[in-house]
Amino acid sequence: MTSLPFSPRPDRRAVLFGLSAFACVGVEARAGDAQRAGDADRAEPVDLPKPDERAVCPVCGMFVAKYPYWVATLRFRDGHVEHFDGAKDLWKYLLDVPRWAPGRKAEDIEAVGVTAYYEGERVAARPAWYVIGSDVYGPMGHELVPHATKADAEEFLADHKGRRVLRAPEITLPLLAALDDGRFE
Repeated sequence: MTSLPFSPRPDRRAVLFGLSAFACVGVEARAGDAQRAGDADRAEPVDLPKPDERAVCPVCGMFVAKYPYWVATLRFRDGHVEHFDGAKDLWKYLLDVPRWAPGRKAEDIEAVGVTAYYEGERVAARPAWYVIGSDVYGPMGHELVPHATKADAEEFLADHKGRRVLRAPEITLPLLAALDDGRFE
């Protein structure tokens, strides 16, 4: 009879270690489920193309690909895509489409995404949370800093001396003009 390179019967430590690892996975999964349940208002990821090196923001004229952590994108139903160097310029565009895209209509936009600050992934712009008045500046200065969840926005607000958390209905052209001037009303 040949001897096996391992014991056919595990020792007590191996069994306890395996059970404790399994128990931890279960606890982590339940905690994750609870966290997701608390994020019912989470801005979901959105599948939009990345800007190429020649993509220019239609609002300010800056090259967008240079600022990957700030990219915002929208896509019209006909497939035309616009990229922006931040959420602030995206919202200027969304709130005045005829100015920035003559001949196009806001209702023809099928998808809009912003880059969530902590996650670095593009999420739906309308349900996202935005912080203004922080010590974090975007490519065009004071910025609407996007977040996928209210918890992320509140954490960022505290960590970066932000002034306010906003949702899409609160974003207006006068607010964006004030933001350009460094006012956080």
